[in-house]
Amino acid sequence: MADLWVSLGVLAAAVLLCEATRRAAARFLPGVCWIYLLEAASTFQLCCCTQELKLLAESVRLDLSISLTLTYVVTVVHLSTFREATCNPAAALERACRGAASGRAAALLIAVQLGAAVAARYFAASVWSLGLSDMHRQHQKFGFRCIDPLGGTVLEAAAVELACAFAVQATAMHIHKLEEKLRVHVFAAVITALVYTGGSISGAIFNPALAFSVQFPCSGHTYLEYCFIYWLGPTLGMASCILLFEKIVPFLSGKGPAETDGSVTQKEKTQ
Repeated sequence: MADLWVSLGVLAAAVLLCEATRRAAARFLPGVCWIYLLEAASTFQLCCCTQELKLLAESVRLDLSISLTLTYVVTVVHLSTFREATCNPAAALERACRGAASGRAAALLIAVQLGAAVAARYFAASVWSLGLSDMHRQHQKFGFRCIDPLGGTVLEAAAVELACAFAVQATAMHIHKLEEKLRVHVFAAVITALVYTGGSISGAIFNPALAFSVQFPCSGHTYLEYCFIYWLGPTLGMASCILLFEKIVPFLSGKGPAETDGSVTQKEKTQ
C-alpha cells in the first residue's frame, strides 16, 4: 500500500508541475509559443503519469477496481487540465489534412510532442532513481528494464490499437451531443473501458507519442514492429473512423457536405 501512496504523490507532483508550466506560459508567452508549450507540458504530463501507472500495475497487485478507478480519475484530470492540447501526433496530422494547420506547423507540433515524450521517459527514470518506494528501488535494481509489453501477436496488438483509436475518435466526433458537464466523464469512461479491454494485449496506448515514451524502450520486439503497432495502428484507426462518419455514412444516408462540415466544426470546438 505504501507503493500506491508514493505513486499517487508522484502523479500529483507531475500534474502540479505541468499545470504551473501551462499557467506561466499562458501569462508570459501568449500566441504561437503558448500552443507549443501547452502541447509540450500536457504531453509530458500524460507520459509521466502513464509511466508511473504502468510501473505500478506491473509491480504491485492492485485490485481491478482500484486499477480502473485510478485510470478513470487520472484521465479526468488529464482531460480537465490539457485545455486545447491533443498530445497526439495523429491529431496533428488530422488538422494538417483538413487544412486547419500547415504541414510545417503539424511537423513542428509532432516534434514537440515526441520531444516531451522522451523528456518524460528520462524524468520518470530520475524519479525512480530516488528510491522513494520499494517498487522504485526494485525497478532501479534491474536497470529500469521494461519487459515485453505485448500479450498477443504483433497483428493482434496492432488490431487492438486500431480499434481503440477508432473508438476514441468516434467518441471525439460525437461527444458534442452530450451536455458539457458530462463530456469529460464520458470520455474518461470510454478510455478506461478500452484500457480494461485491450490493455492485456497491447497496453491500449492508442497514442503514438505516448507509445514512444512508454512502450518503445521495452525489449521483446523490434523498433519497426513497435512502429507498426503503435504508430500505424492508431493512425489507421483514426483515419478509418473519419472516413466512415464523414464520407461513407453521409453518402449512404444522403446527407450533404454542409451537414458533414457542420459536425466537423462542432467536433473541433469540443476538442
